[in-house]
Amino acid sequence: MVDRIAIAVAVLVRDGLVLLVHRHPARRWYPDSWSFSAGGHVEADELPHQAVGRECLEELGVHVHDPVPIPMTVSDPTLDVHAFLVTCWDGEPVNAAPEEHDDLRWFRPGELAELKMAHPESLPNLLSAVQVATG
Repeated sequence: MVDRIAIAVAVLVRDGLVLLVHRHPARRWYPDSWSFSAGGHVEADELPHQAVGRECLEELGVHVHDPVPIPMTVSDPTLDVHAFLVTCWDGEPVNAAPEEHDDLRWFRPGELAELKMAHPESLPNLLSAVQVATG
């Protein structure tokens, strides 16, 4: 049995748009692809919602409020992904982790299918999260 790595990821949604980050081409895992707004390993002393708050602060420079768990499908069997919909935060997202991402951008839901995604199988979940956020 493979040990699974706990990952917490955020899907930031504002005004019907979803924020994605572009993974730096030099990254070992999923290089040169678009991914969730922020994310990373859940540390041993953290719960997933705490990790997503820390990752949003480290990678985007924002303090998130009330992250809501959402289902997220990824095909990598080594990952245990905990995804959160985030619609409320303090600050304006910036690329605070240029060693990890070389771009961040707001997308309309209809644009997502055209992107090279790190986890293309997560697209239905991303679209559902945007739909939930926009009512």
